[in-house]
Amino acid sequence: MLAVVVVLVLLAVFGSFMYARSIFNRIEKVDVSDSLTSASHGTNYLIVGSDSRENVTQQGDAGFNGSEAPGGKRSDTIMVLHLEGGKVKMLSIPRDLYVPIAGTDKQQKINAAYNGGPTQLVDTVTQSLGIPIDRYMEVDFVSFAGLVDGLGGVTIDFPNPVVDEESGLSIPTAGPVELDGDMALAYVRSRHYTETINGEQVEDPRADLGRIVRQQQFLSVVFDKLSKTKNPFALARAASGMAGGLRIDDQMSLFDALRLGWGMRGIDPEPLALPVDPDRNSSGAVLILREDEAKPILDQVR
Repeated sequence: MLAVVVVLVLLAVFGSFMYARSIFNRIEKVDVSDSLTSASHGTNYLIVGSDSRENVTQQGDAGFNGSEAPGGKRSDTIMVLHLEGGKVKMLSIPRDLYVPIAGTDKQQKINAAYNGGPTQLVDTVTQSLGIPIDRYMEVDFVSFAGLVDGLGGVTIDFPNPVVDEESGLSIPTAGPVELDGDMALAYVRSRHYTETINGEQVEDPRADLGRIVRQQQFLSVVFDKLSKTKNPFALARAASGMAGGLRIDDQMSLFDALRLGWGMRGIDPEPLALPVDPDRNSSGAVLILREDEAKPILDQVR
């Protein structure tokens, strides 16, 4: 999800600045300025992958299931991208993490915070995890698929055949497979990742935590392909394919995106994972943060 900024930057660097600006101006801005704060060191970008199907209206759209687009949306993926001193760290926040929701007296899964809008999500991440957020970015189904298709697909090496009927993932053979936008979306959203190993189907017992690992690996591959892509037309297609379903904070400028992406070129983000324990309560299956163990990890992005 966070690769969108790199697309914008590379488009600005390798393509026409005026064209880059025209694409950037199409991006929806959201007012979260009162909730943005500054990290004590480095810069934090809250990256949200929304499961909105607002733009999924016809056959061929990523996530289309033959029905009308449902109302509402949730944060399907939440990441904090931390840039500091030429290094990048990528902290994934499990959507089932059970935390106090900002502006309420309740605890819920953190992805429920997005039901109250981006401001509530930013406030929840800041207040419940102590992570200051400098910038906010959000991308939906169609835009994510547009990025992958604009790049001509993304290749993932599968050690075994895999399927997830719920997300639509279907990889019948092991080995390197080039994923188009639809299948890449099914891959990064898969929570019932089931491999065929020695003739038996084995579902990943890590569920959302396994999905986080796959998302981080996938984004590293996307970063690498973006940094190696020199064709301005391919970059233009990727950027244009994403602009319609992208939202950013109203304080971000094209030059901010340029500085971010330029600082990330050639850098392999370091993935960070929060230590959690599975539990179950009135919210269903949840994850409880192991706070003492999490502190040194969270301190890296605070």
